[in-house]
Amino acid sequence: MTGPKLNERPGTRATLRGYHMSASKARVVLNLIRNEDVTTAQEILAGTTREAAAVISKVLASAIANAVTNDAMLAEELYVSAAYADEGITMKRFSPRARGRASKIFKRACHITVIVSRLDDERLEVLRNARSAQAAVSRTRRVASSRRRADQQASVNKRESAAAEAAENEALANEANDVDFMADEAFETDVMEFDTVDTPLEDLDATDEETTDVVADVEAPVVEDEPEVAVDAEETAANEETASDDGDEETK
Repeated sequence: MTGPKLNERPGTRATLRGYHMSASKARVVLNLIRNEDVTTAQEILAGTTREAAAVISKVLASAIANAVTNDAMLAEELYVSAAYADEGITMKRFSPRARGRASKIFKRACHITVIVSRLDDERLEVLRNARSAQAAVSRTRRVASSRRRADQQASVNKRESAAAEAAENEALANEANDVDFMADEAFETDVMEFDTVDTPLEDLDATDEETTDVVADVEAPVVEDEPEVAVDAEETAANEETASDDGDEETK
């Protein structure tokens, strides 16, 4: 075996001992995150549906916290340098079978260990460039999405304003039509009244006394006031002459 043993590798570690799961099931998940940076490892574990993924995620978080707190490292510069699962205590049970026989049941356990270390400068530079490019792409997507939503909102606002303007114009047109209709109706009413007044007297059915009196009044000529006006003028002239004679006698 070349290289240092797993339990002798440098780095900050976290270990979970005696978890009730077979080591083979835990190793399937541990193989997914080995030699990955901690951010990628956490994303992989979050997207894995196996039971071991939730447990290993907690162990990885504990290892990162130990590295930050105890060794003064930056979480962004860490990667999973080693991850392994050892066999733990196996509890032996049995299950009854036919004819008094029994079959064995092995309740296995495992010890899960995760070691994190700092990336070397070259790999750290590559990781930083990749993260910056990913951030730029994400920012571009967010800007494009924001602009698309703004354009959609602007189009919706434009349609709503156009609909409101059309409704307002329709209301004004209806109001103008109502005013015109009312004016035409009033005009028709006036015309009907004029037509009633201009009806010839021959067409009236004067059967009762009131109708006969009205017809007689309408047909009689109004010339009774003229003689009175003439008499009043003659009386005024006689009075003026009498007053003038009285005045001449007083003067003499």
